[in-house]
Amino acid sequence: MPGITQRLLTKQLRELEADNLIERKVYPVVPPKVEYSMTAYGRTLVPVIHALLAWGTKHLKKSSAQG
Repeated sequence: MPGITQRLLTKQLRELEADNLIERKVYPVVPPKVEYSMTAYGRTLVPVIHALLAWGTKHLKKSSAQG
């Protein structure tokens, strides 16, 4: 995500983790490695995300045609 600071990204990821939407796995290696994945609960949002993508794509084309 261009323009996002490390601090803001970390804050958002921690909030998503606290809401049980993602889980964080830390690997004991140098340099540090962390992976994030969606939880089963988080995956229940996939249909909503797809619907928002479809809406945004449709309206982006519509607004481009008008402008």
